Amino acid sequence: MFEKILSFACVMGCCSCFGFIRTPNRQRQRSKPAINNNLSQEPLLDVDDDIEDEEGEDLYNDEVSNSSGDDADEETRPKRSEDILNFRVENGMVCRQFPVKDTHKVVRMEDENGNKMINEYIREYKIGSGSYGKVALYRSSVDGKHYAIKAFHKSHLLKLRVAPSETAMTDVLREVFIMKMVEHPNIVNLIEVIDDPESDNFYMVLEYVEGKWVCEGSGPACGLGEETARRYLRDIVSGLTYLHAHNIVHGDIKPDNLLITHHGTVKIGDFSVSQAVEDNKDELRRSPGTPVFTAPECILGLTYGGKAADTWAVGVTLYCMILGEYPFLGDTLQDTYDKSIILWYSPMI
Repeated sequence: MFEKILSFACVMGCCSCFGFIRTPNRQRQRSKPAINNNLSQEPLLDVDDDIEDEEGEDLYNDEVSNSSGDDADEETRPKRSEDILNFRVENGMVCRQFPVKDTHKVVRMEDENGNKMINEYIREYKIGSGSYGKVALYRSSVDGKHYAIKAFHKSHLLKLRVAPSETAMTDVLREVFIMKMVEHPNIVNLIEVIDDPESDNFYMVLEYVEGKWVCEGSGPACGLGEETARRYLRDIVSGLTYLHAHNIVHGDIKPDNLLITHHGTVKIGDFSVSQAVEDNKDELRRSPGTPVFTAPECILGLTYGGKAADTWAVGVTLYCMILGEYPFLGDTLQDTYDKSIILWYSPMI
């Protein structure tokens, strides 16, 4: 089955995306910053914090998180994700049929009914929010379609430090870069980026998946069942195989990031912690994903294979889909990590 899915994924791509990428000249390589090895102290099941929804209000506090880490040997450390992405863009290695629209002017106004508007998009209601920004449903006044728009304040992103030399803005721009490069039936599509240099607002206009999350409606007492889980797994593996073939590590595969259309197709979303890697060099150290879906080698603070960690998260997700519960969830963050590590080191019986 995996070979068939890989063949399908390759059909969706181009030669330069699947193992034929030239290695960038070493003169263009920038040094990699130190990476944080500390365990995440975010909640067990969700790494986002609620923020206020009203436009114009102070959505965030002024706290700046700091991280520290150890330097890796210059010769063995992998290239930074940003360097890899820049190289691919500069060399035309973008696997999309239609490019993402870039808009550099934002006009905020109201329609005749008093609904807030961003350029052509009319706001309908809030979908969700997180520590970086918020997501709301908008309808285009041009084509009448619905879109999910992620809104950020650039000033806040620049204050929030996620690594010694990286801010949250680095994560958001990396997410944009990655989503501009990929297009697949099982991946949420980026439509437009609105970034006005004279405005503090930054917007990502995304395909709106009108369905639900993979495990929505299920719980500890009821999973989705093997047949439904098998169908969903096929779509998840198809999308993830495509990403890995493009040397992209998602980094946070979990039910909340897997959306289902009305036709029953699963789409992978939320690339906020994703990374681009070199061919066969997917060693990573920063592990910002959701703890209960985190692979044991990430918990130990070791250098780990990003693609393998994604695969582990798919396995945990499959467990959740079938049984409706989490395999390693403990009462505390440390309990959750301990359960995962103990199982990993336990001999198979």
